[in-house]
Amino acid sequence: MIDRYVFLAILVALVVTWVPRVLPFVLSKGKSLPPLALRFLRFLPISIIFALTLSSVVDEQVGSFPRFLPIETLALLPTFLVVLKTKNILLAVAVGVAVTAGFRFLSGG
Repeated sequence: MIDRYVFLAILVALVVTWVPRVLPFVLSKGKSLPPLALRFLRFLPISIIFALTLSSVVDEQVGSFPRFLPIETLALLPTFLVVLKTKNILLAVAVGVAVTAGFRFLSGG
């Protein structure tokens, strides 16, 4: 039987991750947003993707300047080309992972 503490921790984690994702949809259902908010939200997905991409290709350590990771940075080019050509994010992710794995295999690391 699962320990009560573990079960409670899983339940709390579920609520903490689920509520922020679902609550905005529930609260805005049937309501229209102001034009300024809609204009802002149009740029949000690209901002999130850029932030996730940048955090994947930059190595930051306290007390030193951030540096670009060479393999991950090189893998951006074919990934970006796939996105431009196909507009398929799933395919782009698969290409990015495959290219990164190939570069790591070839570099011996």
